[in-house]
Amino acid sequence: MVTKLLAFFHRRVSRPLTRREPYFQWRSLSYTIDRPSEYPSSSSHSFASVLSISSNPSFALLGFCKNIDCLKKVRALFVVSGIKSDLLCHTKLVGLYGTFGHVGCARLVFDRIPEPDFYSWKVMIRWACSELQDIDGVKYNVKSSRNVVSWTSMLAGYVQNNCAKEALVLFNRMREAMVESNHFTLVSLVTAYMYVKCGGLRDARSVFNKLSSVDLVSMTAMIVGYSQSRFPDEALKLFADKKSFGIFPNAVTVASLLSACAQLSNLSIGRLVHSLGIRLGVIVPTVVKALVDMYAKCGAIRDASVYVGTALLNFYAKCGDSKSARVVFDSMGEKNTVTWSAMIGGYGIQGDSSGFLALFSDMIKENLEPNEVIFTRILSACTHTGRLGEGWKYFNSMCQDYNFVPSMKHYACMVDMLARAGRLEEAFDFIEKLPFKPDLTLFGAFLHGCGLHSRFDLGEVAIKKMLDLHPDKACYYVLISNLYASDGRWAQVNRVRELMKQSGLSKNPCCSITEMETNKNLSFSRVACLA
Repeated sequence: MVTKLLAFFHRRVSRPLTRREPYFQWRSLSYTIDRPSEYPSSSSHSFASVLSISSNPSFALLGFCKNIDCLKKVRALFVVSGIKSDLLCHTKLVGLYGTFGHVGCARLVFDRIPEPDFYSWKVMIRWACSELQDIDGVKYNVKSSRNVVSWTSMLAGYVQNNCAKEALVLFNRMREAMVESNHFTLVSLVTAYMYVKCGGLRDARSVFNKLSSVDLVSMTAMIVGYSQSRFPDEALKLFADKKSFGIFPNAVTVASLLSACAQLSNLSIGRLVHSLGIRLGVIVPTVVKALVDMYAKCGAIRDASVYVGTALLNFYAKCGDSKSARVVFDSMGEKNTVTWSAMIGGYGIQGDSSGFLALFSDMIKENLEPNEVIFTRILSACTHTGRLGEGWKYFNSMCQDYNFVPSMKHYACMVDMLARAGRLEEAFDFIEKLPFKPDLTLFGAFLHGCGLHSRFDLGEVAIKKMLDLHPDKACYYVLISNLYASDGRWAQVNRVRELMKQSGLSKNPCCSITEMETNKNLSFSRVACLA
């Protein structure tokens, strides 16, 4: 095959090639590789001389490989023609073998790279993480190395491919090998801890504090981690810290800060973050003004990032400002289902039934098909606005028209809707017919309705059922205590609490934040109230 290819190309090229003409010759060559024909034999030397016109002929040929057979032929061509591959070509080969499902071959090529760089590690680890049996072979190259760049490159490769636990294991091995960490090692480690959400936050902050200088990557990793772990105060404090001065946030940073503001319902800081986003151009493509009034200038957002725009919309909705949320929604050039869901939820929180019903209708007219999350928001909005008829309509439509299987959240919305409307017998019957074991959200919604309508007889029936299903869950005892407390039956409340103590059950303390001017009061309660 290679001999035929060489002869073909030798015959086609009757004059010296210029450097302005390589693309079409390479494309002809790639077609020949995929479509073999009969051509006289020729020597590999003549073809090698033709290939020498390109500054990187092997890389040029690899760009046309569309399948594993084509790749094998090109590699054979390299061998016969005596063309040597550099680091760039080796990395390209690793990526192609991985793409075509031959991770073992990718590893063999990678092992032959004398000094892999960051990008080489990233490409190899991407495919090694998808084939766990090959990861040990990749680790072998770095275990005995004292080169911090190799260790850091592999660590960063793990992090960028979402293999956070493997990254932490590798870092421990790095310390055992007595390889000293550098700044880039620590930044990758901070990001790795952020991916490991359970128990990783404190370790991440410890590593973060050791950084000699903070950059955008490490700062954003910490802010995202705090925001997602429900520590919004820490996210905002970190951004305001003097170590973060001079670092300009990107779209991810701004979105996470807005999420933190939404969790705190802090409209004033949210305005500042919004203004900062406009100034830095992460909400609009161009910087519009230094500082603007947020309500006046939301209409200037035309080409906003869907990610940042949706976070901004969600922030306004959770702060109770549905008008500003709608301004952002209307200004976004591109919307996805998350955007529509956030806006529908905002109307639901405010009890604006006409708003969310009209918006859902607009969504259908845009030929966008709702997903399960959209229906959860719709049902929740119907619950908050007392639209029982519409709630049943959308629930049935979800099951029959869109063939969705209702989740626990959908059932909980329906139970809450029925209970708030006083149709408690119907709600209890609905729970009894569920295809799976009901959880806290269902019983909580039902008992809340029992308290609202003073139907403690049905509440006690539900209590017996949920204790039979979940005898060792403290949260259910709290629900019982709340029900008795709403009826003023304090003896029963104390009895339930004593029973919890005897059973060794405890409820995590609740926390509430009250902000008055510049003072913020944080209060804790050992007895949680679920309403």
